[in-house]
Amino acid sequence: MASNKKNPSAIVIGAGMTGIQMVVKLKQAGINDVTLLEKKDKVGGTWRENTYPGVACDVPAHAYTYSFAPNPEWSGMFAPGAEIQQYFEKVFYDQGVDKHTRFNEGVVSSVYNDGQWTVTTTQGNTLVCDLLFAATGMLHKPVTPEFKGMSRFNGDVMHSAEWKQDVNLQGKKIGVIGTGSSAAQLIPELINRNDSEVTVFQRTPQYLVKVDNKKYTEKQKDKFRNSPKAMQRAKELALMVFEKGTTALTSEKWFDRQMHKLMAWNARHYLKTAVKDPELRAKLTPDYKFGCKRVVMNASFYPAIQKANATLITDGIDTFEETGIRTQDGTLHELDVIVCATGFDPVAYMRPMDFKGRDGVDINDVWATKVQAYRSMMIPQFPNFFLLLGPNSPIGNYSVIAMSEKQADYALEIVSAWRQEQIETIEAKPEALKSWNQELRQKMGRTVWASGCNSWYLDADGDPLTWPDTWKAWLAAMEKPVFTDFYTSEPITAQKLVEGEIEEMA
Repeated sequence: MASNKKNPSAIVIGAGMTGIQMVVKLKQAGINDVTLLEKKDKVGGTWRENTYPGVACDVPAHAYTYSFAPNPEWSGMFAPGAEIQQYFEKVFYDQGVDKHTRFNEGVVSSVYNDGQWTVTTTQGNTLVCDLLFAATGMLHKPVTPEFKGMSRFNGDVMHSAEWKQDVNLQGKKIGVIGTGSSAAQLIPELINRNDSEVTVFQRTPQYLVKVDNKKYTEKQKDKFRNSPKAMQRAKELALMVFEKGTTALTSEKWFDRQMHKLMAWNARHYLKTAVKDPELRAKLTPDYKFGCKRVVMNASFYPAIQKANATLITDGIDTFEETGIRTQDGTLHELDVIVCATGFDPVAYMRPMDFKGRDGVDINDVWATKVQAYRSMMIPQFPNFFLLLGPNSPIGNYSVIAMSEKQADYALEIVSAWRQEQIETIEAKPEALKSWNQELRQKMGRTVWASGCNSWYLDADGDPLTWPDTWKAWLAAMEKPVFTDFYTSEPITAQKLVEGEIEEMA
């Protein structure tokens, strides 16, 4: 049993966007014994890590803002990475989250035993808590493909999320692998320098939607400063537009199907009018359904890729050599620097830490064939634990902050019931997880993600890693906890059987 349900202790892992707001909301709920563990020397998560040229958020800035910390100072409709990092740092100190934080202290292991979690850190410290929250995010473990001969290349190799600021790019031959969201931001920055040759290796073309980043004037910012309602309207308008777009990818209603067709036509029309060379345009034309892969919001990639110092390669990569990359057609592309804009492992979550639940069960065994969690957040056999932004969170072209805050509120409602002895332990029953997964699979069939493309929205079995329904449906699913899905008494464990605490199983 937890040591003190009335005044429980909590540990939050990760001081990124989600970890910061989780500490704020825990304090608002009257839980003050909170420790935030951060492996690096400052906050920010993905915005601290990603410093590549052109890094920005593709969700409008006012929609990518905490509900409790509106920001009238955004420079434009879409904020650059450094500005977002500054925002999180400001909130971190303004909300007093710093008083709960231990920097340069990552987590080596988290083990559940007898109602509490024992957390061991990289500093050799051992902490014990009643409630554990993993705010490690999805975008913390970069994926670098293993190409033949990579170690033979004589130049610099870096991932877009591990940008080497000390590498001189002036006058260099630069290769970029990938054309997803991050690549579409950094490639124009490299090309537009005009002093480098940039070769882009594309596996799959992307749908691009042209969205200009309009800058806010001082007059507009002054309006936001003096009128919180004006800021709220800007936020609500942006979220409404993105919600409509998400609905078009998941709904079977006639209007939503027409919206999907219109969005697809708009992307194809943008490509047709922006790229004049028919051969290049053909290379950039997707052969899958709009929205099956994450849609890229970008107005700079098409103009840049047509410049004289840019080359688009669609032949597959065969091997790395000392002086560059040889593609499957036999061509050697000579390079000085190679950038892997190849994304992240979307199911790493709190791993690679040693993570063990009831009776020593290991998360790697539980997730050996399928990464899943009840309502995205709770895993049977891992009591009093919440995985924020876990599998089937509605990740896509929508504000992750809005998702994160809703999950935090949902988690704390369950915590409140636990503190009031309405449930014995915060642990979803296995049958509740099974029912939840069946519901997800039933919803998946009607979405664009099931239309056949290879996307990080799907797992190896083709099951959804994202939420396969509308935003409103997700809000409804997260509105109120279903407490019959939780244990009202302590579950039977192997240890209790050994100790003879019960004589027989019903």
